Amino acid sequence: MTRSVYVTGIDRGDGRQVVELGFMELLTRQVDRVGVFRPLVHDGPDRLFELLRARYRLAQDPATVYGMDYQEASALQADQGTDELVSTLVDRFHLVARDYDVVLVLGTDFAATQLPDELALNARLANEFGASVIPVVGGRKQTAESVLAETRNAYRAYDSLGCDVLAVVTNRVAREERDEIAARLEGRMPVPCYVVPDEPALSAPTVSQIAQALDAKVLLGDDSGLARDALDFVFGGATLPNFLAALTPGCLVVTPGDRADLVVGALAAHSAGTPPIAGVLLTLDEVPREEILALSARLAPGTPVISVSGNSFPTAEQLFSLEGKLNAATPRKAETALGLFERYADTAELARRVSAPSSDRVTPMMFEHKLLEQARSDRRRVVLPEGTEERVLHAAEVLLRRGVCDLTLLGPVDQIRKKAADLGLDLGDSQLIDPATSELRDAFAELYALLRAHRGVTVELAYDVVSDVNYFGTLMVQEGLADGMVSGSVHSTAATIRPAFEIIKTRPDASIVSSVFFMCLADKVLVYGDCAVNPDPDARQLADIAVQSAVTAARFGVEPRIAMLSYSTGTSGSGADVDKVREATELVRERRPDLKIEGPIQYDAAVEPSVAATKLPGSEVAGQATVLIFPDLNTGNNTYKAVQRSAGAIAVGPVLQGLRKPVNDLSRGALVQDIVNTVAITAIQAQHPSEKASEQ
Repeated sequence: MTRSVYVTGIDRGDGRQVVELGFMELLTRQVDRVGVFRPLVHDGPDRLFELLRARYRLAQDPATVYGMDYQEASALQADQGTDELVSTLVDRFHLVARDYDVVLVLGTDFAATQLPDELALNARLANEFGASVIPVVGGRKQTAESVLAETRNAYRAYDSLGCDVLAVVTNRVAREERDEIAARLEGRMPVPCYVVPDEPALSAPTVSQIAQALDAKVLLGDDSGLARDALDFVFGGATLPNFLAALTPGCLVVTPGDRADLVVGALAAHSAGTPPIAGVLLTLDEVPREEILALSARLAPGTPVISVSGNSFPTAEQLFSLEGKLNAATPRKAETALGLFERYADTAELARRVSAPSSDRVTPMMFEHKLLEQARSDRRRVVLPEGTEERVLHAAEVLLRRGVCDLTLLGPVDQIRKKAADLGLDLGDSQLIDPATSELRDAFAELYALLRAHRGVTVELAYDVVSDVNYFGTLMVQEGLADGMVSGSVHSTAATIRPAFEIIKTRPDASIVSSVFFMCLADKVLVYGDCAVNPDPDARQLADIAVQSAVTAARFGVEPRIAMLSYSTGTSGSGADVDKVREATELVRERRPDLKIEGPIQYDAAVEPSVAATKLPGSEVAGQATVLIFPDLNTGNNTYKAVQRSAGAIAVGPVLQGLRKPVNDLSRGALVQDIVNTVAITAIQAQHPSEKASEQ
């Protein structure tokens, strides 16, 4: 039977979209097929469903998502009664439920709905749907005592109406009162109660939303700049020195369009990062001269400058009434919302309480979710040498908003800050270090000279070497100042991993450093090794790659069943290449008799049960291999790329293995999500720094 979760409230303004988004994330970690149903909807596009559809790649027909609109529901209830309304909505819910493992139900919004006793209607619908209920209580601008009373009353209200209350979420409470409220609720409610503080970035409108609401003309700015949150409003009317002193991080400057001095001054301050602003809003329909706009564009590329026809007072009234909304066009807000939910709600406990049906399928999204969750469970610090690279900065913001790990970014600090400001990114409390000016440079030079003395490296030469961001980052990992490193978005593989070979070196139980790719297919994850490092490993090295790959697979939740690939299966072929694979297979069996392994074996026999039944009947690996070891780099690299392009697989990697501490390489074509995944993998590897392969 389909399990469903019904997220509802007791009044408007509770910000429950954070909870709805958080539950969608939680459910998609567990099962492949998650449906969405909103019993009642207002006219116009549904912002939250569009966000869920874009973010989670939902294939559900939007026409099936909604029961009916509020006007139709009000008329039906008035003409035929509540029973008929409920019956109709139940029928439409089951049309969705029959096609999905789990359904997330989005309750009514208590906003001008003209429905009597809306709370009771939500409770009845949840009961008729067989759904567990998550009441959300809004605590914004309320005292702690009021929030506590509302939370207890919300539980009692839904419980008294026969609902299976899964947990209660109290949202948008004052940050300074959050811990007190949580402590006073802990253990005093029959179900878990999670207290989430108010987050200004979620309620702040983006510059794009402001421009749309005010029908403003965009004079300057790119999509990234227009996506910035306006965290504050600063109205310009004072002299420039006083005006600059009033600027706050993330503020939108509002000034008459004829104050070119304030426009240029604000953008110059942004360019210097003191402070970075969201943009500039010009009033009175006045536009600066072309040369001023050209100077502005050079001072702060991408920073939006928009213009409205009204004067400052009515513009201010409109601005203060605006509130940011989660939608498909605000992915950064979604990351902030998820980070908030995952920090303050016990997602592991919620997952157990939901008891969604388990799935044997592992989709790419489920695998990515698991990576982030696993990395977050034991937070580590990862150093990113390419701190001025745009994709790296975008990935850093996602990682920080989601609370995946702590970060150190390397490069000229002013350049990093300026680049982040130009992109409208918030790097939070990430550590910024310039290797060229760092106080660590002298100590690192002495250490590197000592490590490479046998190669004739002097301290003077080492002083120059360690200013390189990859060498500096590797030395941070070696010295325990970071737990792992990820580079390669603009550096070659050699430039990324050579410092690791020289400084960190291989583990005692590993003869070589090798790599794997996690190949995320439509319904499972396979591990391919080695497709990036070793051109032509001998039998002993190939055995080492197999063992390392099995350890890596297990660490990331893939049960290792190893296929040692060749152009023949079993005893059907001979020759030097096949003999190498056969010898390597025997070496793995001697070294790790607990591992399931088959070889030599052809790819089709390794992954296709019908072929395996013919070629290797009775094998516990053939037809169900999860770790596929290629005999050489030529075969492995071409195969992973062929599968990636032809089968539409997502290739996560290469993930290096065999080093004493984790260092990982990126493709120079890596997307932001690729970087996020690789950093998460690196953080997970760092959670077991002293673990040996022989102990797995």
